[in-house]
Amino acid sequence: MISANKTLGQHFLANKGIIEKIILAAGLTKEDVVLEIGPGLGALTFELSKRVKKVIAVEKDKKLAEVLKEKLAEQKINNVEVMVGDILKFLDSGFMLRVSNFKVVANIPYYLTSHLIRLLLELENKPENIILMIQKEVAQRICATDKKESLLSLSVKFYADPKILFYVSKGSFLPPPKIDSAVIEITPKKSPAPIEPDKFFAVVKAGFSAPKKMLISNLAKKFNIDKSQLAIIFRTIDISCEIRAGKLNLDQWLILAYHLPNNRCI
Repeated sequence: MISANKTLGQHFLANKGIIEKIILAAGLTKEDVVLEIGPGLGALTFELSKRVKKVIAVEKDKKLAEVLKEKLAEQKINNVEVMVGDILKFLDSGFMLRVSNFKVVANIPYYLTSHLIRLLLELENKPENIILMIQKEVAQRICATDKKESLLSLSVKFYADPKILFYVSKGSFLPPPKIDSAVIEITPKKSPAPIEPDKFFAVVKAGFSAPKKMLISNLAKKFNIDKSQLAIIFRTIDISCEIRAGKLNLDQWLILAYHLPNNRCI
């Protein structure tokens, strides 16, 4: 009998109703190729296989992957390719560049969330759409509004439009995690942002280096720019010199990054 590996953050989705909601949310067709991350015992995999052209399932746990391959063979399902490996290394390998169009549908381990989303959104060949089951609180942080932005939310919004589709109670999993989850949709933007990612993220990271301090102080320290010079820029683009990093929305960050000189962060 296969049991969940706590080290890999495994919690198997067992609620068939939730699986069906995820499938419907993804808007899948028979022409779609789907990347599934951490398929586990295949509860979602089998349902995906019925609705799409191909499923590429990447599983880090070798034992689970072998069990899944056996189950697929028993049911004569031949449109699922199970690959053993770390999804972060898999994406870095360039494999997905060989797939012209694909979607991501996955129930991912919580520890992977921020790094995985960033990698997916920075792929040269980005997914058409991303449907992920993640920790409820992280989903709320990603989709934050009302002047509660974070480095995570801005990292996602720079590349995509995120929204929470629905919440999932911990009782929907075996074994149950300690916290509830949320299914989030992340839709990559069709047009790139009007600023280079490296400069944008350098400015945002500098701004959030001390979140409780004023933004102007953080930028002055990290970029070695005089506060008086920054104050002129802030007033020019109608941003308060007393504002903190979490209070700026994406558009304000883009404008700020555009106007800052190209000083290197220290």
